[in-house]
Amino acid sequence: MIAQMSVAAFRLIHCRRLGTAGPGVKKVLPWKDFRKIAKVTGAVVLGGCVFITYEVVSLNNAITIDTKAILQEKHKSYIYLSPTTSKEQETLGLTHKARKELHKAVRKFLELSSRVLLRPLDEHLSHLDADPHECALWVLLKRTRSADRAVRLQAVQDLAQNQHWHDYQYQTAAQAVDQRTAVGLARIPHVDLRFFLSPPILPEVEDGFSIEDGLRQLLATLPQSDVDQCVQYFTSLALRESSQSLAAQRGGLWCFGGNGLPYAQSLTSIPSEKVESFCVQALVQHSKVPCHCDHIVANGGLQLLQRVYQLRKDSQKIQRNIVRIIGNLALNDNLHTAIVQSGWVSVLAEMVQSPHIMQGSHAARALANLDREAVSEKYKDGVYILHPQCRASQPIKADVLFVHGLLGAAFKTWRQKDSDMTEDEKAAGSKEDYTECWPKSWLAADCPSLRILSVEYDTHLSDWRSKCPVENQRKSLAYRSRELLNKLKAAGVGDRPVVWVAHSMGGLLVKKMLLDASNDPDLRSLIKNTKGILFYSVPHRGTSMAEYSVNVRYLLFPSIEVRELCRDSPALRDLNENFLNIAKDQKFKVLSFAEMLPTTIGPMMKILVVPSHSADLGIGDLIQVDVDHLNICKPEKKDSFLYKSSLQFIRDALGGDITS
Repeated sequence: MIAQMSVAAFRLIHCRRLGTAGPGVKKVLPWKDFRKIAKVTGAVVLGGCVFITYEVVSLNNAITIDTKAILQEKHKSYIYLSPTTSKEQETLGLTHKARKELHKAVRKFLELSSRVLLRPLDEHLSHLDADPHECALWVLLKRTRSADRAVRLQAVQDLAQNQHWHDYQYQTAAQAVDQRTAVGLARIPHVDLRFFLSPPILPEVEDGFSIEDGLRQLLATLPQSDVDQCVQYFTSLALRESSQSLAAQRGGLWCFGGNGLPYAQSLTSIPSEKVESFCVQALVQHSKVPCHCDHIVANGGLQLLQRVYQLRKDSQKIQRNIVRIIGNLALNDNLHTAIVQSGWVSVLAEMVQSPHIMQGSHAARALANLDREAVSEKYKDGVYILHPQCRASQPIKADVLFVHGLLGAAFKTWRQKDSDMTEDEKAAGSKEDYTECWPKSWLAADCPSLRILSVEYDTHLSDWRSKCPVENQRKSLAYRSRELLNKLKAAGVGDRPVVWVAHSMGGLLVKKMLLDASNDPDLRSLIKNTKGILFYSVPHRGTSMAEYSVNVRYLLFPSIEVRELCRDSPALRDLNENFLNIAKDQKFKVLSFAEMLPTTIGPMMKILVVPSHSADLGIGDLIQVDVDHLNICKPEKKDSFLYKSSLQFIRDALGGDITS
């Protein structure tokens, strides 16, 4: 066949030459010309190929792309809940050795997430060639969802204390943990904040919408039922102040704020922060009513408060009141999911680590109310945990409860004594060890097995000059006693041994509470477990302040009728006698401190507020100290006589119930 084709081709060429012979035919190029053209073309093509090859090799040497690293970074950004099939893996075209090397970067998510999370904990993982710390992360995450509570608590502790996680692992854990674990992590001391997702992005607001408008609208939607007259008064006052401020802002009018704002507004500057503070304080009062909490959440209050919190980062007072609201909302278990989904866990986790004791204590209370896994007690408004503010590694053996006077507060009353320092001493850092709350800083360190609580009851429900018209009804000892006993019962006070520490009029309140508890069968355990009471300048038999002008008497004792403060008044005499009967019957240990220096009232007056004979209860020891009434409960330093005596009394009163 090939031979026949060759003969046919020869004949065709021969005929072609015969048919084209003549004078008009072009001359055919010689064979040697074809050779020259082929040589030149071949040289160009070959040279080009060599040049391109050289450039590719050079570029490859200069830039090396590690596909394994790219895949590893890609897998770090996601959480894979199911592995790819073997068929899909085969399509990658990788060799067996390459697949094995890539296994550490890929299979640790594809296999561990599916096998470890979906199979029992006793599964053998030896066949998985993942890094040990990668395996540990997923094992701990699985254990946080164990049916065993002890396993869950330990897993959260181990998860937070491991310091070798990478950044992407923190992000993975933040997305994988459930609500219970997130709250538990937030209550671990010095936890890494990368464990928590940032608050969700808040929706954009309409043009012209202000925070003040949102707060005003939220207050307007809340019912006025089931609240006392003071809450109604403050709500209406907050709405009125908001309206006046808004009118001044839009109309450029001078606004003196009626009863609420004690100063004039300028034409160009409206104190929106002040008005927002008023509205937030009104929301605090509403958040104390359980049914109102549902309305606050349903009307977008959590998101609005988140916006105000982020906007007012420079105002610690507004932020404290907002977290105070969150702590009140957290008393309702049905609202926990909404609080967590609104991003408040990350906010509270950061705030509880604040160096400011007041900020941290407000956040600690809110987190404790959210932590139903490790905390059975509930801390109502005004009851603060000074220690432990996080999940404790050792059991709590006793309680110490601090009760301030009527013009005091849960924190400032118990601060270290203020000292006059020179500029050189301040520059030298002599005040570095100063504490804003010695029970939290000193007593907690000396007695770590104690739960230290401080209560706060408002002598004024807000900072407004115009007080609630019915506020005087809230100032009686009987009202405050009932109110605080209900809060302390919810906090579990009385379930274990307790020592009371009280200053000034707070001591009268403690005596009234113990008297009321002795008559209540549900509170008998509080009487039984009371081991000791420490009084700082408590006017058991009244005070000579009643002999001074009305203005001075109300300055120091605004919430007890003046006639009850007179020396040997019937009310104080009955309270003291009835309490002494209980104290002797229950064998309470008592230590009283008496002031020896007069207290400066104004620029020209000095008064010995509680004389020694009035500070003497009649039982227990009485120690006279060369300080005034305000500093009797403020030790100058940790090794001072005042603190050492107080510490020793607490230890002696509790006896074998605590260990140092």
